[in-house]
Amino acid sequence: MKSKPIASRKLVKLCCRALAEKKAEDLRVLDVRGKSTITDYLVLATGSSEPHLRALRMELEKELSADDVHLVGLEATRESGWVVVDAFDVMVHLFLPEMRDHFGIENLWKDAVDLSVKELLAAPKKRAKKKGSG
Repeated sequence: MKSKPIASRKLVKLCCRALAEKKAEDLRVLDVRGKSTITDYLVLATGSSEPHLRALRMELEKELSADDVHLVGLEATRESGWVVVDAFDVMVHLFLPEMRDHFGIENLWKDAVDLSVKELLAAPKKRAKKKGSG
């Protein structure tokens, strides 16, 4: 039986949590729905070194696999300073600082909506109990 696809927003949160757990730097999420024909969200993050990029990628793959998320593609050329993880609705780009500056993906998507990573990483708010119930 095929697993039910994870909702795009939930997938973005999952990716952000996995990357934050491994200390990704300059984490950004761009909502490109209606602007891109290949994905709904771009998640961008910077790693401090090639081993850090590898750790970020491995953590991301582990968390996505645990949620039965099928990866459409993965491009992680050794020593390139840029890793792409394609989960269809969400595409994650991991860079070394100099590669992120060089390619400037944020500049290519100036019309995208920049989502608050802080809000995406926040724990869900608990609903207050109604008085008289219990």
